[in-house]
Amino acid sequence: MPDSTASRRDDRATVRTIRVSALVLRRGDTMLMVRKRGTVAYMLPGGKPEPGEAPIDTIIREVDEELGLPLLREDLEELGTFEAPAANEADHQVIGDVFVHRGMPEGFDFDDIQPQAEIDSVAWFDPDSLPEDSAAFAIAPLTRARVVPALVRHLD
Repeated sequence: MPDSTASRRDDRATVRTIRVSALVLRRGDTMLMVRKRGTVAYMLPGGKPEPGEAPIDTIIREVDEELGLPLLREDLEELGTFEAPAANEADHQVIGDVFVHRGMPEGFDFDDIQPQAEIDSVAWFDPDSLPEDSAAFAIAPLTRARVVPALVRHLD
């Protein structure tokens, strides 16, 4: 009889992890998501840390690089750290340190967001009615399965 414990250990060994910081930015009942160039999955803005960089510093840097939106540390509240399958990398898990922006950043033109760096598209989605995934469109598993439920609890 095969050893199922050893098999599970082997499966975990082949899955690599990616650490990211991500931002929940709300506008009314919607939240901002981005889609990277060459992908179909929308996800929260953010990205990978530089060596030795703290999660909050990563989100401040990444959001400025991707959206030209300077964030202030005091406007960010930690929502939590979540894990899910990576949206764009097969055989990878993503571990995301997620922050919520309190209020709206001053002076940012939310009607004319100019994606920068590797961002191809930005859109506002209602977390209570996210569109279904398809071959041409998806919501990142971290956002759909982990962040949205935590955000609902956070807002209650």
